[in-house]
Amino acid sequence: MVSFNSSHNPYASQRMVTYGRNGMVATSQPLAAQAGLDILKKGGNAIDAAIATAACLTVVEPTSNGIGSDAFALVWVKGELHGLNASGPAPQSISIEKLKELGLEEMPKFGLTPVTVPGAPAAWAELSKRFGKLPLAEVLAPAVEYAREGFPLSPVLAYYWERAFEGYSKVLKGEEFAPWFETFAPDGKAPKVGEMWRSEGHATTLEAIGETNGESFYRGELAEKIHEFSKKHGGYITKEDLAAFEPEWVKPISVNYKGYDVWEIPPNGQGLIALMALNMLKNDEFHSRDEVDTFHKQIEAMKLAFADGEKYITEEKEMSVTVADMLSDGYAEKRRALIGDEALPPEAGDPSAGGTVYLATADGEGNMVSFIQSNYMGFGSGIVVPGTGIALQNRGHNFSLDPNHDNALKPGKKTYHTIIPGFLTKGSEAVGPFGVMGGFMQPQGHMQVIMNTIDFGLNPQAALDAPRWQWMKGKEVHLEHSVLNHIALGLSAKGHQIQVAHQTGGFGRGQIIWRDPVTGVLAGGTESRTDGSIAVY
Repeated sequence: MVSFNSSHNPYASQRMVTYGRNGMVATSQPLAAQAGLDILKKGGNAIDAAIATAACLTVVEPTSNGIGSDAFALVWVKGELHGLNASGPAPQSISIEKLKELGLEEMPKFGLTPVTVPGAPAAWAELSKRFGKLPLAEVLAPAVEYAREGFPLSPVLAYYWERAFEGYSKVLKGEEFAPWFETFAPDGKAPKVGEMWRSEGHATTLEAIGETNGESFYRGELAEKIHEFSKKHGGYITKEDLAAFEPEWVKPISVNYKGYDVWEIPPNGQGLIALMALNMLKNDEFHSRDEVDTFHKQIEAMKLAFADGEKYITEEKEMSVTVADMLSDGYAEKRRALIGDEALPPEAGDPSAGGTVYLATADGEGNMVSFIQSNYMGFGSGIVVPGTGIALQNRGHNFSLDPNHDNALKPGKKTYHTIIPGFLTKGSEAVGPFGVMGGFMQPQGHMQVIMNTIDFGLNPQAALDAPRWQWMKGKEVHLEHSVLNHIALGLSAKGHQIQVAHQTGGFGRGQIIWRDPVTGVLAGGTESRTDGSIAVY
């Protein structure tokens, strides 16, 4: 079993591992973590706590997610791991041909065109119906209260809010973007650290979702409002698209890495990339985390996995290769053989021939949840449905307008998705949920925290605090400024194009909860790169 009993942290964390027995919630905002814990104390289970935390995060961290988000979850209940894919498809009325007639050569980032069907409200309702103990309205009540009464902004949140406001002020010029500014910059500016922000529209929307178990959003008054606003401004999403959506229970995929099973949601998510990279390195011995060879092999494996992912990952039924082929030992060995002493440009192989929030919850009954939801690129599309607080995602930006690409845009198709929850087991026992949010950093973060845990024996907090790298493109690699200098020099000597970053926000923000199988004690780590918090009792 993963050892998390040591209080020693070699990376000088300002936080120590947090321990508890009856329940734990780890996420990026203290108010959201506390909301989840309150639900546990009211008799809810880890699933109820996850829903409460997720809904609260749409209020207290709108820079990363919203009611119009997508969501994925891995849920451990009674010795079994369940996967939920609540990512929505492209509208039925959109097509490559229509967009090219408008002169578009790629999917835009903002506006109604990249808006896909939001899945988060359906995820909350489905999780509540299948595994929850409390009524959905009661579980969403803390989020409703924060939206209606307001809350003071925390430091990292305020930084990203201000950055988004400055960026959106330059590029969001149409009438359809006015509700975003009215909602998130009501005084003509972004709220500052410690200032209160509230949204009555957000509160009433969450109440409607809770009272109708999500029906209002997909087949009721909220669906009508989304439809009318989209129609008014030339969007593609309709009430028929919303009414047709149902979240999908899926079988999680895994690889065995040095005696542990690492689990991810299958495509359309990019968790497959993390598994492929780990699969390439599972027979390597790493003697120290802070060695040039360790960083080099990790980076090279991730580059190869990303090359395959970017070529093949989309909705699974649309992929030209199978997940089984991509995770086969034979293909892993073939790709591992390409890793030598020098940095190589990434190229996809042929397997057939051989802005996001994350949260983790656990309760005293043994239930555990790994949950992630996101609007994508911060606040998302820049579209807010007037009077509702519903900020719509822009996931459609990931679609390709090349009709020959696996991830080509099609009506009703789900795109390549960046958000991925992770889970770790050993034998028949749950070790626990983990995740690292942050766009295309996510599989890279998954790989690094898992290797920190299994190869280098770091406790949850140390595994998160350890300095990270991020592959960007080609041979370009960014290192956090806390990476030791000899590693940066050694990687440069191997041909990597190294840039040292002093702003750590791009290196992901993660959470971990591990459970001791004998005592049931929970050990949690939370991200030092954000306003992370663990609520526990």
